[in-house]
Amino acid sequence: MRASIQSIVSAFRPGRFPYARFALTLLIGGLAGWGFAALSLPLPWMLGPLVACTLSVLIDLPVTAPPVVRPPMIGVIGVMLGTSFSPGMLASAGQWTGTLLMQAVLLVILAVIGVWYYRRVAGLDPVTAYYAGMPGGMIEMSMMGEESGGDGQAVILIHSARILFTVFTVPFIVQAIEQVQLGPRQASRLSIVDAPASTFVWIVVIAVAGAWLGRRINLPARNLFGPMILSIAVHGSGLTDFVVPLEIVIAAQVMVGCITGCRFLGYPKRQILRILAMSFGATALLLVASLVFCYGMARLTGAPFTAIILALAPAGIAEMALVALALHFDVAFVIAHQLARIALVATAAPFVFRRLGWKADG
Repeated sequence: MRASIQSIVSAFRPGRFPYARFALTLLIGGLAGWGFAALSLPLPWMLGPLVACTLSVLIDLPVTAPPVVRPPMIGVIGVMLGTSFSPGMLASAGQWTGTLLMQAVLLVILAVIGVWYYRRVAGLDPVTAYYAGMPGGMIEMSMMGEESGGDGQAVILIHSARILFTVFTVPFIVQAIEQVQLGPRQASRLSIVDAPASTFVWIVVIAVAGAWLGRRINLPARNLFGPMILSIAVHGSGLTDFVVPLEIVIAAQVMVGCITGCRFLGYPKRQILRILAMSFGATALLLVASLVFCYGMARLTGAPFTAIILALAPAGIAEMALVALALHFDVAFVIAHQLARIALVATAAPFVFRRLGWKADG
């Protein structure tokens, strides 16, 4: 087995075939997506590649996910999400004040659990434990942790593991509660062979122009929100009513799954396994606390339990929005709360840390 892996690695070594490693990654991801779909697992074309690419990294297969491929795929997802918005969704935004305030309470609970776990159970130094335990803002927490004297590499790996475990777990929870199959066919029933040529023009134009707009006005997650806002605008104005074809939806999900699964590339295997083991326990605690809180919140507000789970889960915005889209939930509600989570954590975490006065040496 080891010899077989080494022969594959040798065949796809850097420079031998310029795009061979990425092609192999997509092949692995595509086959895994097909396998997950055959098993009727939720979000198969995203979760299959996620699992397969994570395992490929751990067994040293020559997979890769060049950073340049993520923006266009996220842009396509933004365009697709924009097609699902309606004036009624946006008009209901004023009713979210209560749920946003309750979300702030949940974030405090999750932060306390996370920091306690990484400090007392995992035994990390105070600074690293603090920023690793925050429920959001992977890049921001890593930078702040390193600037404060903590282990920035450990922080980013821990947050990567949190996202990986949460993205993988939440669709199964939602599918079990809703008793429906989560797959791309619920998001789009149009085949690429039936779509008019204008559909592809619209997708490219909105994705590119939206990314430019997002960068121009300094939007958070600009490659997602720029195209999404522009897609909402052109659909809301009646300029077009196109939908993104099924095959493009699947391709975008495979790309996102492969990229998420390759988050640990370049790190020592022993460190990856240690972080995964450490983060599994923390993520389990965070998810249990989130589920209990979301259930109580659903009883208080009357909002669908699963919609609140997707809105408040400490995971990726694009991934949770894809599940909401598959279930025909209010995508705007989910995205607004996910964005608020990241903004609140990034804003409050350094302020609280300064008040605590913790040092890396304890």
